[in-house]
Amino acid sequence: MPPTAAKAGCKAWIGLAVLILPVLLVSMDITVLYFALPSINADLHPTSTQQLWMIDIYGFILAALLITMGGIGDRIGRRRLLIIGTILFGAASVLAAFSGSPETLIIARALQGVGGATLMPSTLGLIRSMFNDAKQRRTAIAVWTIGMGAGSALGPVFSGLLLNWFWWGSIFLVNLPFVILLLLLAPAFVPEYRAEGARLNFVSALLSLTAVLPIVWGCKELAVHGASLGSIAAIAVGLVLGAMFLRRQVTHANPMIDLNLFRTRGFGPAISMNLVVYFTMVGFGIYMTQYLMEVLRMSPLEAALWTMASPIGITITGPLVAYMVGRMRPAYVIAIGFAIAASGCFMMTRLTLEKDLPLIVAAAVCMGCGVVMASTVVTDWIVGTAPAAQSGRISALLQTAQELGAALGIAVLGTIGAAVFGRTLAASIPSGLPQGTVDAAQQTLGGALNSAVTLPEPERGELVRAAQEAFVASLSPALFTAAGVLIAAAIFALVRLHHITDVPNDADADDEVEPPAETGPAAAAAQNVAGGTSAPTH
Repeated sequence: MPPTAAKAGCKAWIGLAVLILPVLLVSMDITVLYFALPSINADLHPTSTQQLWMIDIYGFILAALLITMGGIGDRIGRRRLLIIGTILFGAASVLAAFSGSPETLIIARALQGVGGATLMPSTLGLIRSMFNDAKQRRTAIAVWTIGMGAGSALGPVFSGLLLNWFWWGSIFLVNLPFVILLLLLAPAFVPEYRAEGARLNFVSALLSLTAVLPIVWGCKELAVHGASLGSIAAIAVGLVLGAMFLRRQVTHANPMIDLNLFRTRGFGPAISMNLVVYFTMVGFGIYMTQYLMEVLRMSPLEAALWTMASPIGITITGPLVAYMVGRMRPAYVIAIGFAIAASGCFMMTRLTLEKDLPLIVAAAVCMGCGVVMASTVVTDWIVGTAPAAQSGRISALLQTAQELGAALGIAVLGTIGAAVFGRTLAASIPSGLPQGTVDAAQQTLGGALNSAVTLPEPERGELVRAAQEAFVASLSPALFTAAGVLIAAAIFALVRLHHITDVPNDADADDEVEPPAETGPAAAAAQNVAGGTSAPTH
């Protein structure tokens, strides 16, 4: 029986509050740009390609560098990497705010992605090191999950508020108070942790970078432009490089990721379920945003405020999850969370052109609360299973799965919705419109609304109505698919994990890892890495 872990004191909880600051920074900047695009377009006049890179480059770089940055943090110290990343993120935010050209803004967003990639694995890795007691760690991860959800929801709200009074660059300058607080407080309240003897495997780092980036890019290209030789080739190249990365982890004496962890009870399923969380959450969010702004014609601020019920529900749900896991099996909590999130997707399929605000709020709350229930447990599972010496790299693996899930959600659910939208609109579009207008209108709801502006009445109103009806029709197949994925994930959790009574800890990992099929120098080396220690310094 493993010894009882020492409980964290008051300083650790203050340190946790400090670590939520970078979580808010990174998650806010994923969504903060969307509502500012019209102002940026009017000022900088980017091409359509440049506009897409402004939006996407942040997520691309973030996803590609997560595993590498997690390994660097384990080696040089997680707090040190956190501070370096904070400085870079703050400098990139200033550069973005005062960008005078589309190229400068794209570069600034890329640098923000580099900074964000250093922040996210550092926060979870430090939480794993600061909270060794399972119950305390579970509560800390629930708070971390709340911070992620709240940041994503607050991004549009801050964006809408600032754009009412200031120029578009203010949405980036709002990061600076968080950056300053983090730089002042982290050295005082966040202890330094690094893994003794950790080495950065540069070839593995390069393979992880070149594997994740083309897969994420290819998935998003599929969603935006449909299947093409470039997008399919990019995904194929990424998968091949990913296989090479995994093979290197098996055979190398100093792997970045100890694949023996996937033998641990529930570790692999937890990674998969974390991907499902973001697959459905991002797809749901995209459809909800378009519905509020382009069907109900809400302003950005109004749309953001109507979704604020979700982060409020998340704030309440987080502590409840920590309480539930202590009293029922984790698989049941995960399954309940997925079922609640699925109910939110089902509610979305009932929306019409009429403004049904209670249904909208209920759907958003169910999705947010269900996701945070499942995400808190699987995140705790992954972080708690990993040895403390590898927690930075494993946290990065967790977040890479999140980014891949988000990209797949956009691609799969977006493609389903786009196909139904185009087919439905083709059957109801007003006759006599120019062919160029028809082609543009059938691509997306936004394209249809933009095309309608150039038309006289009554054709304008007819096209807008037909496009909105087609979009509402596209909600059902896309969100029924999302709900089906969530229900399947709930069943998967019950079947695969129902026998486990509590979230595992690395302290008892030796009892939970199946013996490897073969032994040898590589296996011995992997076991040595897995058994490494984390050395706190102050």
